[in-house]
Amino acid sequence: MALLKYEEIAESLRTRIAAGEFPPGTAIPSGRDLAEQWSVSRATAIKAVDVLRGDGIVEARQGTGFIVVETPVGRPAGSRHAGSARVSGGMPFQRIGNPEWIIPPVHVAAALGMEAGEEALARVRLMHFPDGTPHSYVTAWFPPSVARIAPRLAQTAPIAEGTTRYVGRQTGRFPAEGTDRTTVRLASRIEAGHLRLDGPTAVAVVLHVASDAEGGALVCEEGVTPEGIYERVDSYPM
Repeated sequence: MALLKYEEIAESLRTRIAAGEFPPGTAIPSGRDLAEQWSVSRATAIKAVDVLRGDGIVEARQGTGFIVVETPVGRPAGSRHAGSARVSGGMPFQRIGNPEWIIPPVHVAAALGMEAGEEALARVRLMHFPDGTPHSYVTAWFPPSVARIAPRLAQTAPIAEGTTRYVGRQTGRFPAEGTDRTTVRLASRIEAGHLRLDGPTAVAVVLHVASDAEGGALVCEEGVTPEGIYERVDSYPM
């Protein structure tokens, strides 16, 4: 499916940011400049910038325009709905450790359709509120069929264009269906340490699996959120 013009402009800006043309803290071209460069209306150019702002890649700064963010912004695992961002919205995050190849838990391996004992690439991040208070501990697991041909997943640096777009560009596979499964358990010692929990604490665990049109798993994210913070709201006709 062909991209709309504003989507094409947004994708071009993502690629240029990812390539380092606009480092964190620097301004991207103004709406007027983008309109001239692409021969589109200013409204179309501004719509493209709004896409990047909605994804947490740029932010408005008075007197400067839109700048590339210093702190990467991610979205909690799960709660993706067709045609919209994840319900919880974007949050600042901190990368925990380095991405590494390890054998995933049995339930994650099953979700990814992997053989027992096979390694997957794990990327861990700590989502937090603007004041720095921890929100959730998220581990993203990528199967070898994805990670082997998307080498930037093994790097600690943020992927400015977003992992979904990067994986799609590298593999030609895009998410077509998402499945979320929520369970409750006690936080592990490592999770409790990062989430600043004292003693045994209940946590909500959202296991999110994104699959392509053929049903192949692209990623499995496990988001752990303490009691009192996790909330799910469903609206439906009656």
